[in-house]
Amino acid sequence: MRVFLVAGEASGDRLGAALMAGLKSLADVEFLGVGGPLMQAEGMTSLFPMEELSVMGIVEVLPKYFHLKRRIAQTAQAVLDAQPDVMITIDSPDFCLRVARIVKENSDIRTVHYVAPSVWAWRPKRAAKMAKVIDHVLALLPFEPPYMEAAGMQCDFVGHPVTTEPVADAAAKAAFRKAHDLGDAPLLLVLPGSRRGEVTRLAPIFGRALTPVLEAHPDLRVVVPTTANVTATVRDIASDWPQAPLILEPAQKDAAAHKAAAFAAAGAALAASGTVSLELAANATPMVIAYDANWLSRTLVERMLLIDTVTLVNLVSDTRAVPECTGARCTPENIADALLGVLADAGAQQEAMRLTMERLGRGGDPPGLRAARAVLAGLGRG
Repeated sequence: MRVFLVAGEASGDRLGAALMAGLKSLADVEFLGVGGPLMQAEGMTSLFPMEELSVMGIVEVLPKYFHLKRRIAQTAQAVLDAQPDVMITIDSPDFCLRVARIVKENSDIRTVHYVAPSVWAWRPKRAAKMAKVIDHVLALLPFEPPYMEAAGMQCDFVGHPVTTEPVADAAAKAAFRKAHDLGDAPLLLVLPGSRRGEVTRLAPIFGRALTPVLEAHPDLRVVVPTTANVTATVRDIASDWPQAPLILEPAQKDAAAHKAAAFAAAGAALAASGTVSLELAANATPMVIAYDANWLSRTLVERMLLIDTVTLVNLVSDTRAVPECTGARCTPENIADALLGVLADAGAQQEAMRLTMERLGRGGDPPGLRAARAVLAGLGRG
């Protein structure tokens, strides 16, 4: 069987590699396409470096527009030349769905897209547009299939990769505390985002919110895991915080292990909105979610939103257990009040977090294997 895969960023590379491993365990497969180091390790020779597609935002895309257009045409032609049994595109819809459109206009090759668009949150018409070029969707969230099926696509919930991430054990947590001289102090994770723009916007607000929290809990230690692209920004802004935080940089020794241990050891977290809420839930770490955009973006998004919560834990568990401070409510005062409430009753979110992990597939077959089975079933080979 010949499978053509296209991934455009690191998260897609991880999903693609797990799917490829699942397919190899079930069938004799030849892989072609575009992928990163993890997918290449599973047996793909990438058509070109995946990093060329890891571009976000209008300002960043515009200078590369014509180059990306050429890559879209090149990728689609490679699919048409290879005539695979199936083409699987992974997230990165701006690139992947344009490739799928060309492929569909020129062939009857089956198309699968891994990661459903969040049409349940905003812009629901995206599903109908996607259905013109995609036959089958692999969804990460359990409530997504009905939205895709209503638009005319086959859709399978295959589980979320967060459920397979290892959780640090007692020994790992103790080693982390010892390495950073934390003793037995209670820990508060602060996670202001992974993009420079959101960190610049949120970190000063988060810092001001910490003042009343640290006055009420003077023994609390603040820990900030960062990504390489925002470490310098975090260091600069955090210099004005009421406590100098422990900043975990990805370049440090044992960085991945220490980050995992920090998530598991923390008593609470303050985080920007995003999939980080699922990482915290996987570690049973209660949280407050806070987020704001610039005024124009906030106004536009608020008018389009179809949901009353942006936190995935709340959505998957069908509760509103995790407090949110978003939009106009993203103020130091509101965030501090919410954090103090979570610290006073750390057990209030435990059932919602447990239910979230259960519904995302924890304890079952890994998502990559489930995704592989769904792909084969769609081809009539299940």
